Amino acid sequence: SLLFPSNTVSHIVFNIVSVILQRRLTSDFSPPQSLKMHCKTCALVTSSAQLTGRKRGQEIDRSECVIRMNDAPSVGYEQDVGQRTSLRVVAHSSLQRVLRSRQELLNASQDTVFIFWGPSSCMRRDGKGHVYNNLRLLKQLLPRLQIYIISRIKMLKFDELFKKETGIDRKSSNSWLSTGWFTMAIALELCDRISVYGMVPPDFCRSSTHASVPYHYYEPSGPDECSMYLSHERNQQGSHHRFITEKTVFANWARTLDIHFYQPDWNLADRDHCIMATQRLNSVLEM
Repeated sequence: SLLFPSNTVSHIVFNIVSVILQRRLTSDFSPPQSLKMHCKTCALVTSSAQLTGRKRGQEIDRSECVIRMNDAPSVGYEQDVGQRTSLRVVAHSSLQRVLRSRQELLNASQDTVFIFWGPSSCMRRDGKGHVYNNLRLLKQLLPRLQIYIISRIKMLKFDELFKKETGIDRKSSNSWLSTGWFTMAIALELCDRISVYGMVPPDFCRSSTHASVPYHYYEPSGPDECSMYLSHERNQQGSHHRFITEKTVFANWARTLDIHFYQPDWNLADRDHCIMATQRLNSVLEM
């Protein structure tokens, strides 16, 4: 069963991000430094088609900092998702898609901070880490770009946080933490108040009346969001994400931290809602 031993986020979520790519790239890297960034209000914009047609863009852009994930675009979708980007969190598996959208996401984003995450095999600095190698080349091509990565030690802290909050060991359960997990944890460190747009609550996909929308707002013919969440949650073979488990943790955190969910709005009025969501989640995992 899922465990929620703390009524606030674990302390290990803080001081989690370290920079290794400096603004001035040299043959020898300077010692790692922590990202110096703080925002009073943050809009964490998901990539979900829950945002399509909802015209939340101006509201999103009014936040001091706007956080996006992977290669989610804003150009052409400004009415729904806004146009500003202060911070973009990118998975190792999304690097090539970001590079393909270089003109919008990189060339026009000199003021955006990029945080890349991935397993140590991708991020190693001995010439064998292909993601690290690409980021180093990218830094040479665009020296003003602010590129950070999550260090190997900090990646282990994310695993530790996941296990502490859920009782699930990421490795033994063949799970990959999602970019949403990393983004939420980073936002908790950087932001006083977090407004999350487009993230469904943990029990949303178990409802027979839930709306069917694409997984990404910029891929209207892509896979269905709830089908993706449920298939990953139920999968016991191979690597998969625990999207619904993560959202259950987020709901728990939101009871004591300044986190708010919009489009759809989450009902966090009482703790029974979380308990019911956990019970439904356990039934999914036992299927």
